[in-house]
Amino acid sequence: MSGFTTPADLRMLDNYQWQLLRAFDYHIGGYPSQRIVRVPAGTITDLASVPRCLWAVFPPHGRYAKAAIVHDYLYESAIGSKREADRIFLEAMVVLGVPGWRRWVMYLAVRLFGRGRYGRDRREGPDGRRCGRERDGDRG
Repeated sequence: MSGFTTPADLRMLDNYQWQLLRAFDYHIGGYPSQRIVRVPAGTITDLASVPRCLWAVFPPHGRYAKAAIVHDYLYESAIGSKREADRIFLEAMVVLGVPGWRRWVMYLAVRLFGRGRYGRDRREGPDGRRCGRERDGDRG
């Protein structure tokens, strides 16, 4: 089974944004895996990108929050395809025990409405690889 290796250590910023204080890994397809998504410390996320009018049913900080952080990072860094990022999001929600109906609604939402965000914040990291956005001065 796929898996997360550490908890998501977050600091709340302003305007419903969160900053990851320590990097964490997600093993794709099984644990241990040769395919790992490492979300770097300093990454900024809004957790699950859900319209505010739906927060009563799908709060941004639900059981799926770690899957949403991985998904945000994959979208912002444009590592792999959008389809693959969405599939990893679905897989990670299974790992986290998100109920089937909820994960499928969220998966379909990113498949249908996530197109405009994919690769939007792409940039090059200090090692020359593309990475998600970080707050200036908060790189660790």
